Amino acid sequence: MVVKVYGSIDASPQRVLACLVEKEIDFEIIPIDLFKGEHKDLEFLKLQPFGQVPVIQDGDYTLYESRAIMRYYAEKFKSQGTELLGKTIEERGLVEQWLEVEAQRFHPPVYKLVVHILLASALGFPSDPKIIQESEAKLGKVLDIYEERLSKSKYLAGDFFSLADLSHLPFSQHLVADLGKEHMIRDRKHVSAWWDDISNRPSWKKVLQLGVFELPK
Repeated sequence: MVVKVYGSIDASPQRVLACLVEKEIDFEIIPIDLFKGEHKDLEFLKLQPFGQVPVIQDGDYTLYESRAIMRYYAEKFKSQGTELLGKTIEERGLVEQWLEVEAQRFHPPVYKLVVHILLASALGFPSDPKIIQESEAKLGKVLDIYEERLSKSKYLAGDFFSLADLSHLPFSQHLVADLGKEHMIRDRKHVSAWWDDISNRPSWKKVLQLGVFELPK
């Protein structure tokens, strides 16, 4: 059965798509245009009451929140495609730890950078230089910790690629390609090598080929 993925080909939905490619799961993208407010349509709110993307439909099963979706498919198809959860309970614990770090430490500041540098004009409000400065400082401290961690292991949870690494792909891509902040990656030797590794995975290249995020004109 083909998994239906509701969302734009950007940010959090890309996280899910990369996971599905790694797990060799067929999918169909159902476009949801956030700038046209399609995520607030009544029919979509029946799937996702908070009006956010992505959402998946797997037969009669519906699930939202990108990291929950990734965990679901990594577990459901554990023996298929790339092992993304670790082979032992200890490895799984580290994967979960770094997934939480991504969600709670990395994501908030980089998300604010995306909003205030990339999206503010399209969303109809002025970017705030103070928020940009504060967010970059916070993100820098997080990446310093990543640099220390990645000096000791190839990937965040150990010497194996996992959901913990995959989850960083969409917003790190924005950091490098769209925000003028590539130096935050490149100034850190081990973070830079890690980024080159994970961003060159065939799964991520395939996701990027699906489409390019465009702001409304």
